[in-house]
Amino acid sequence: MLDIDDQLARLRERISVVNARFANRPPQPVAPPLEEDEPSARSFIEEWSEGQVVTNEFGQHFQTERLFVGRKQHGSADIGALAELPETLLDALGENEIPPASPRRWAFLDTETTGLSGGSGIYAFLIGVGRITPDGFRVRQFFMREYAEERSVLAALESHLSEFDVLITYNGKSYDQPLLETRYRMTRHKPPFARLGHLDLLHGARRLWKLRLESCRLVQLEQEILGFYREGDLPGELIPYVYFEYLRSREAHRLVPIFHHNAMDILTLACLTAIVPAAFRSTDSDSLSRVGVRHGEDLAGIARWLLAAGEHGQSLALFKRAVDAGLPDRLLFRSLWEIAVLEKKLQRPHAAIPVFTELAGCHNEFRVLALEELAKYYEHDERNPVIALEFTNQALAFGESDTLARRKQRLEKRLSKPRPRRLL
Repeated sequence: MLDIDDQLARLRERISVVNARFANRPPQPVAPPLEEDEPSARSFIEEWSEGQVVTNEFGQHFQTERLFVGRKQHGSADIGALAELPETLLDALGENEIPPASPRRWAFLDTETTGLSGGSGIYAFLIGVGRITPDGFRVRQFFMREYAEERSVLAALESHLSEFDVLITYNGKSYDQPLLETRYRMTRHKPPFARLGHLDLLHGARRLWKLRLESCRLVQLEQEILGFYREGDLPGELIPYVYFEYLRSREAHRLVPIFHHNAMDILTLACLTAIVPAAFRSTDSDSLSRVGVRHGEDLAGIARWLLAAGEHGQSLALFKRAVDAGLPDRLLFRSLWEIAVLEKKLQRPHAAIPVFTELAGCHNEFRVLALEELAKYYEHDERNPVIALEFTNQALAFGESDTLARRKQRLEKRLSKPRPRRLL
C-alpha cells in the first residue's frame, strides 16, 4: 500500500491534468511562500473567476454568477424552454407538498462539501443556486474561502432563498438540506428551508429510469438522457481533497473545475426537472413521447408508480405499452404478471386467462403462481374440477405448497364423489 506522501503526489498529478484543461492564461511566476498571518496570503479566487467579494454583517465571502443563455442547448435539452414550464408541473411528484409557483420561483440547489458522508464536522464550502430567468438559466455560487467565512455564506444564502417558493435538489432531502440545516444550527441560526416546498428529483428519476440504467447518478443521467458529455470534469470524490489542497496552498486556480462541476450539476438538474415530473404528470402516449419516454423499461417504471398509487386502469395501459415497446426477460415476465393480475382485478377474466396461460407455459418466476391462478379460475368460475386439478398438479410438480396441497385434496375429494344420475 502507498504511503501518504505517494498518495498525495498521485492526487496532485491527477488534479494538475484537470487544471490544465481549464487554464485560460499562461502560468504565472511562482512567488515565494507567504506566512499565513500576512494579509496577502489570502485566497485570490476573484482573479480566477468572474465574481466579487461580498461583505455583510457576518463578514465576507466570494460570490459569482454564471448565465447559460436561453438560445443554447444542454445536450438535447432546450435551456430557453425552461421558462415555459407550467406552474403545476411538480404536483405529480410533490405529494401535495409543492405549492403551484412560477418556474422563476424555483431554486435549484447543490452543494460541494468537505466530506461525502455528512455529519456535524462537514462544511458546505460551495453552494450553488440556479434559477430560471427570461434570458436563460442563472447559477449563483456562494464560496467559503476559509472556514471563518461560513456564517457570511449562510446569511447570503438565506437572503437569496427568500426570493423563491420551491427548492429542487438531487438527493437533497437526504444530504444537502440536512447538512445545511446542521451548519445553520451550529452557527446558532434558524435554517431557512421550512417555508419552501422541497422536491428531491432523485426519487422520481429512480422510478423512471432504474429499470433501464445501471446508475441514476446525476452525471449518468446527463449522459444517457440528455446526451451531454462533460470535458475535463472533476470527479466528485476528489472535490474535498482539492479544497483541502487549496486551503493549504492558497492556489485558487485549483478551484475552477469545482465551480464548473457545481454549475453543470445544477443546470442538468434543471433540465431533468423538465422531464421527470412531466412523465408522471400525464401518462398518455403523446405526452410521454414529447418528453422522450419511449423505452419499455421507462414505461414499466411509470406503470409501477401508478399501480402503487392505485391507478389500475392507467397502470394496466402502460404495462401493455411497455411489453409492446420491448422488455428484457427479467422485466417482461413481471410485467405480464402485473397485466394478468390487473385484468383479474378489473373483472376481465377473458383478458387475464390468456396471459396466465402464457406465463404457465414457460420457465419464469411467476410460473407456479400463474398455474395456481388457472386452477382457481377453472375450479370456481368454470366449475371444471378436472382441469383445475390438472393445473394444481402441474404447480405442485415445481415445488410443495400447503395451499396447493389442500386444493388438490379438495378437488380429488370432489371428483371421487359419484355423480348423480340424470333422469331421462
